[in-house]
Amino acid sequence: MTDLTPPALKPARPFFSSGPTAKFPGWSLDKLKTDSLGRSHRSALGKSRLKYAIDLSRELLGVPDDYLVGIMPGSDTGALECAMWTMLGARPATVAAWESFGNVWIQDAAKQLKLKNLTTLDADYGEIPDLASIPQDNDVVFTWNGTTSGAKIANTDWLAPGREGVTINDATSAVFAMEMDWPKLDATTYSWQKVMGSEAQHGMLILSPKAVERIESYDPEWPLPKLFRLKKGGKINRGIFEGATINTPSMLATEDYIAALEWAKAIGGRKALFERADANAKIVYDWIEATPWLRNMVADPAKRTNTGVCFVFQGDWYDSLSPEEQADVPKKIVKKLEGLDVAYDFNGYRDAPPSLRIWCGATVEQEDIKRLLPWIEWAYESLKNGEL
Repeated sequence: MTDLTPPALKPARPFFSSGPTAKFPGWSLDKLKTDSLGRSHRSALGKSRLKYAIDLSRELLGVPDDYLVGIMPGSDTGALECAMWTMLGARPATVAAWESFGNVWIQDAAKQLKLKNLTTLDADYGEIPDLASIPQDNDVVFTWNGTTSGAKIANTDWLAPGREGVTINDATSAVFAMEMDWPKLDATTYSWQKVMGSEAQHGMLILSPKAVERIESYDPEWPLPKLFRLKKGGKINRGIFEGATINTPSMLATEDYIAALEWAKAIGGRKALFERADANAKIVYDWIEATPWLRNMVADPAKRTNTGVCFVFQGDWYDSLSPEEQADVPKKIVKKLEGLDVAYDFNGYRDAPPSLRIWCGATVEQEDIKRLLPWIEWAYESLKNGEL
């Protein structure tokens, strides 16, 4: 008979959500600086804190000196759509997707912007489309790391140096966990609440000189809402990239993001963040490989993420279930472990195949992942034996 005794140890920090992600170790609200709260974001103090967040982001990510870094409203979505609305339409475009959010950018390009010369590439969960088929003179929109599938690009070899088109990169669950190939990227976006575990609703927009030239030389045929207007007098509004945000930001969220950046710098910068994410992900990879009733959603190891690791179920018992019963397996496991305060928010994405997804970014501790995995095994066996 299967031993259904629950594990002895619970994760100390049961936060495994893929966004907003876990706060960095040692975080507490009373550690945030509050001098800027209740002050105008246009004040000298407010602008200096916003500029500090920009400067720290640039330093930690190794952004080239001639690139612009700005804070945008609307999280990664706002930043990415701003890039699309202001740059696309000038030449043929390709939008590539392999999970839910990438498919949103396809819908934006096809149904909202209604681009006249548009090619779309997509792939099933866990796969990557043939990126090498994209013409080098096309503008490109892609998602570096599929947050809802766990599939990332293996490299940037498919982007030629000095290519004609602009490259728009949604990096929200990759940046701070994977090295960005900046010379090949023209607009890169991410949100504070992803890899760094900060508060939501603010995004970052990083522009290359080629992106700036496109914005200054091109006026799209569609109207731009105020939140997307990056130009002033026909030139890029550089104030946006020096802390003069387009609309009012949350200074509390800004201070929270700054605290996360300072923590990252203190532990060794982006290389240390990469190493922590890699080590966390390896624990989960090795466990999946050693667990016969699981498989990684991404078959190719070169395309597996080190952040939101996604895995699905297999085996005789699971395969014997109806589709509805299969969909209930991860839901029941998550519900049980959340109720026991073992792990929160680790169900697979709602549009993905029935699955679990463990966030392995740098703000999560290895020991907590090690403690979580036996609990998943226990919950699965309990469910299989009719005890859950």
